[in-house]
Amino acid sequence: METLEILKALVLGIVEGLTEFAPISSTGHMIIFDDLWLNTEGFLGGPSANTFKIVIQLGSILAVVFIFWKRMLSLVGLYKLEQDTPMTFNILHVLMGIIPAGVFGLLFEDFIDEHLFSIETVLIGLVIGAFFMIIADKFGPKNPSINSLDEISYLKALTVGTVQCFSLWPGFSRSGSTISGGVLLGLDHRTAADFTFIMAVPIMLGASIVSLVKNWEAISFDHLSFYAVGFVTAFIFALISIKFFLKLISHIKLVPFAIYRLLLASVLAFIVFL
Repeated sequence: METLEILKALVLGIVEGLTEFAPISSTGHMIIFDDLWLNTEGFLGGPSANTFKIVIQLGSILAVVFIFWKRMLSLVGLYKLEQDTPMTFNILHVLMGIIPAGVFGLLFEDFIDEHLFSIETVLIGLVIGAFFMIIADKFGPKNPSINSLDEISYLKALTVGTVQCFSLWPGFSRSGSTISGGVLLGLDHRTAADFTFIMAVPIMLGASIVSLVKNWEAISFDHLSFYAVGFVTAFIFALISIKFFLKLISHIKLVPFAIYRLLLASVLAFIVFL
């Protein structure tokens, strides 16, 4: 693997780590950077390049586990949180949240891989997702009734999980869809973000495993260093971005991210179509 190719993995790792948990679509940003400038498909091949864009998210998953390790262990009964209120948030809430997107993802995986990994589809996702986020901030309850994970009901977990299906469209954003859906259902922004990040672990892990198994023969041993650099870089920058985002989201909410998405879509449309 040449130095230039390693630098490309480094760039994509930084992009993934910084954007995975902000509501601006990490997949969309990776497609933009890759299709316009990096062209990893040229030396990895199409299936391996698409798998890399999914597997690199494992680095971001590890960052979530690192930050939320107490809550993650508590979900499987391996750690008892010290808190004044009863701990009712459990593994079933997570399952209710991930089943809808998991089912839709398996049903439409081939269609998504073949038809939706393009700059044009990312543009659509960026714009529609931005308006959804603006709607959530404008019409969500001014005084949220749910201010912690332990106040989330199973029905609300399932509803947020259903809204998460929109994120299967590249550019829409997993965190953008779930945080917006949660806010509309009465979750405060921080609680919606916490739930989003915890749900992301099994969803992203499952998607990575499926993609690896499906495209295993297309992944050359020579690609491993490329994958490794992307993975480690994504982990480091995801750690930074998660901590920063969790502090930021309660103060600025979703509209500033929506404005960024619309500006990005405008610049992208200018580059692609003019």
